Amino acid sequence: MTIVVVGEGMIELSPAGQPRAWTLAYGGDTLNTAIHLARLGHDVGFLTALGSDPFSDELRTAWVGEGLRREFLLTDPARLPGLYAISNDHRGERQFTYWRSDSAARQMFALPGSPGAIAAAARADLLVFSMITLAILPVAGRAALLDLARAVRGNGGRVTFDTNFRPALWPDIDDARAAYRDALAVADIGLPTLEDEEALTGAGAAEAILDGWARAGVDEVALKRGADGCLVDGALVRPAAVLSPVDTSGAGDAFNAGYLHARLGGQAPHAAARAGHEVAGWVVMQRGAIPERTPDAPYGRMIGPTNMDRP
Repeated sequence: MTIVVVGEGMIELSPAGQPRAWTLAYGGDTLNTAIHLARLGHDVGFLTALGSDPFSDELRTAWVGEGLRREFLLTDPARLPGLYAISNDHRGERQFTYWRSDSAARQMFALPGSPGAIAAAARADLLVFSMITLAILPVAGRAALLDLARAVRGNGGRVTFDTNFRPALWPDIDDARAAYRDALAVADIGLPTLEDEEALTGAGAAEAILDGWARAGVDEVALKRGADGCLVDGALVRPAAVLSPVDTSGAGDAFNAGYLHARLGGQAPHAAARAGHEVAGWVVMQRGAIPERTPDAPYGRMIGPTNMDRP
């Protein structure tokens, strides 16, 4: 089975532990999910665009090394990849500063290589994107993404949408809400987070949020509630253990990968939520949104056949 994840991967700068020294890495919500899915044994394409600069070349090499398919990594010769830097406030909380307003990923649907990548993506068994994906795209790009989602569904595939709402990426709340409604209309599986939904829709109760997704026609929704667990099929599925996280970056993205992996393997939504907690639980005990593999990483013991039921 083929999975295509759509979004932006960026260069990451994080403090290296000494003055004026920085560590260079990469991250991005849908990129994180794509890499975890590839580590779990899936055939994954990450549809995005990078530049033709040395940093972009390094990102391509690293992502292909993680198992992502090269043909979905498009090139914009006039633009560079986005960049973000991590810092800490006086309480030790992580803060992010972004330089992404003219990144190559914003043009992924307008490049010479786009038609071929879109045609290949339309044949995917599963398409995955988020509100951040929508936010970085121009109007024409958003329309192209929604058309792609409809094509995937028309070919018998399924579409997953994550409400990763970041207000700073949107000109106003009305624009964000309109894009959100458009995304719900093409989604089969929803992986929203409670606090994002509250900020975006104003719904204060989990039941109201789930009802909104159901009324929009989304068949399956797992509502992430952080350390409290995940609400799916009317029941709260809690993590197997109470953890003291080292770094919560990328936890929701990791949950998405574990959940989708289990569903692709034919497991029921409750079991899939537990799988999502397992991947997320490992991630939060490491540094970074995409930690290097460790001996206790869950990937090897979770790899199995893929057979997601079609609607």
